[in-house]
Amino acid sequence: MTGPERVLGIGGYFLRARDPEALTVWYRDLLGIEDDAHGLWHQEAGPTVFAAFDPDTDYFGSPQQQTMLNFRVRDLDAMLEQLRERGADVATETQDMEGVGRFGWVTDPEGNRVELWQPA
Repeated sequence: MTGPERVLGIGGYFLRARDPEALTVWYRDLLGIEDDAHGLWHQEAGPTVFAAFDPDTDYFGSPQQQTMLNFRVRDLDAMLEQLRERGADVATETQDMEGVGRFGWVTDPEGNRVELWQPA
């Protein structure tokens, strides 16, 4: 006997954009998301965090932002420096969470704050 059906993982992340083509190029060129003509991106296996936040959190940046995308990275410092060199809006602060890893943030051209995570 098997248990109830459950989700297997995140199948996609969709966001509205004033200029979808330019935003797609930004994510590809600055963050290295290599997707195909259908938007399929084969990412490396690893942990994914699913967490709900209080409605008045400032963690996402703008109060209008309802969700925040988090990408795993191998070397947070190198990624943040690379983004700065390309002119991206990178937060000056980083955060260390013992046993979890290090975090940094970049805001995409549409104003969405994106979290970058170097797992412990």
